[in-house]
Amino acid sequence: MVALIQHVCLLLAITLMHVSARSVVAEPSIPTAEQIISLLHDDHPRLLVRPGDFDALRERIDADPTLRSWCDHIQRRADKILDAEPSKYEIPDGKRLLATSRRVLDRTYTLALTYHMRGRDARYRDRLWAELEAAAKFKDWNPSHFLDTAEMTHAFAIAYDWLYDDWTDAQRDVIRSAIITHGLEPSLRCYQGKTRYGWWVKTSNNWNQVCNGGIAMGALAIADEQPELASAIIHAGLRSLPIAMRRFAPDGASIEGPGYWHYATSYNVIHLAALDTALGTDFGFSDFTGFDHAGDFVIAMTGPIERTFNFADGGSGAVRAPQLFWMAKKFDHPRYASYQLQHAQPTPLDLMWYRKPERDPQQPPLDAYFRGVEVVTMRSAWDDTDALFVGFKAGDNKASHAHLDLGSFVLDALGKRWALDLGGDNYNLPAYFGSKRWTYYRLRTEGHNAIVVNPGQQPSQDPTAHAKIITFRSTDMSSLAIADLTSAYRAHVKRAHRGIALVNDRAAVLLQDEIEAKKPADIWWFMHTKAAVEIDETGTYAILRAGDDRLRVDILQPENARFTVMDARPLPTSPNPDGQNGNAGVRKLTIHLTDVEQLKLAVLFTPLRNDATELPRKPELKPLSEW
Repeated sequence: MVALIQHVCLLLAITLMHVSARSVVAEPSIPTAEQIISLLHDDHPRLLVRPGDFDALRERIDADPTLRSWCDHIQRRADKILDAEPSKYEIPDGKRLLATSRRVLDRTYTLALTYHMRGRDARYRDRLWAELEAAAKFKDWNPSHFLDTAEMTHAFAIAYDWLYDDWTDAQRDVIRSAIITHGLEPSLRCYQGKTRYGWWVKTSNNWNQVCNGGIAMGALAIADEQPELASAIIHAGLRSLPIAMRRFAPDGASIEGPGYWHYATSYNVIHLAALDTALGTDFGFSDFTGFDHAGDFVIAMTGPIERTFNFADGGSGAVRAPQLFWMAKKFDHPRYASYQLQHAQPTPLDLMWYRKPERDPQQPPLDAYFRGVEVVTMRSAWDDTDALFVGFKAGDNKASHAHLDLGSFVLDALGKRWALDLGGDNYNLPAYFGSKRWTYYRLRTEGHNAIVVNPGQQPSQDPTAHAKIITFRSTDMSSLAIADLTSAYRAHVKRAHRGIALVNDRAAVLLQDEIEAKKPADIWWFMHTKAAVEIDETGTYAILRAGDDRLRVDILQPENARFTVMDARPLPTSPNPDGQNGNAGVRKLTIHLTDVEQLKLAVLFTPLRNDATELPRKPELKPLSEW
């Protein structure tokens, strides 16, 4: 009883510290290593679940058809793993063990949860042991690419904790020793600054959240047996994590795009959720400014056909994020649970964290502007696969995983993506994250739906540029955003603005560029598409076709502008390194203007429903300053 009272008093003291800290700096106070270890629940399981939680989950599964179907799905995956060979130490690209680490992690969650949900069927435990035994014998978990180490440590931590009472003493020794030798000890060297591969400790990108989160899982799993080592690592991780979590301010967005938002927030949530279950508190980290609204970002970035606005190095597939269930409950945002329920391809964390919303979620606004990241999305409707959707960005060319894509956009309508972002290329291309990054087509401005000024061998936008959305407006019948892109083209222009708007009662998109060049300039306008492109003989409008659906694209000004169509390949004046993606099946609609000093270029996009033959309603053209 005395110990319990002391535990509660310490939690209360820490809570009061959080309140005081938030009132001044809006950040949590970092607990000492001694405080951390004094709060530890020394029973198992304590990572994401507590004793009795698996029993409670089985009861929820029995009562909920959705959870029953998800549980059956996960068991079928577990049954397939039973016959698969254990993972091997494989670094196919000479750098990453990551595919192996992720396979071990996926198998661990799948087998461990199925073991508990199916009456402790020994087949699943024994197959999990075969996986762990093989990975424990690896010479290392590839700390030179520390994501690999963190994800493997995460896997071993879950296996150790969730089946703690089901392992033999000898098996626990093997798992615990691997966590320490291959996971915690290399991480401690990183936190102490004793190794070159520990750069992630001070970075603000997704590596921070993934590495800190994965390693914290390992430390929490064995903290009662290795208290000094574990508490030192947890403490160091909590000192590092704010560097990344500050990036959620002010409104939860990710400068690395929706794909890396998923990766970063998944580990951020796992980290905080495990602190809660193992220590009884996350020390106020969930109160970081913007974190409570992080789910709004991925919902807004997802278009009506479940494709994201995939800026940076991400793919355009729907984000399926079980952490949204956790966030829905933590922050009382039922729309997060509703979104994930629609998109889930069920994982064990979906099964564990899902709760039916206690009330119907409110639909988000049709349009969203994320400050700092400087990205806007607009749409004509929710819950309509034919809806018009636009993603538009300014942003920071220096950001992690950034492309030279300031001013780029994507466009969905009639259930199709007409203007697309090609996404990243092969990370193993020479110096992809180094000196050759801006030589690759998909990362250059000409590989995006953007303006190129005076193309050549040099980067097609200033790699240090940061551009802001200077105007954003949303009403029931229209919306607009204007970006000041001058910094992107500062070597060539005095001023460059791009505006995009949903017009004609949100039935069409107007894209307008205004450029004042320092001297007569060569200017290209690009839009990438997989649609078939037919250009009218006048060259002033084009019809894009995808199946029976059409998108009409009209040049409204200047009078001398004409459309052409090209392959999605570098211009003759651009670098063209070997090995990059050939972008098969993608064309680009282009406008090329020469000797330009003052440019006002306006293009209208109008989806054509059914057999519509009427000409599009052309909006009144105004300078962007009058929008």
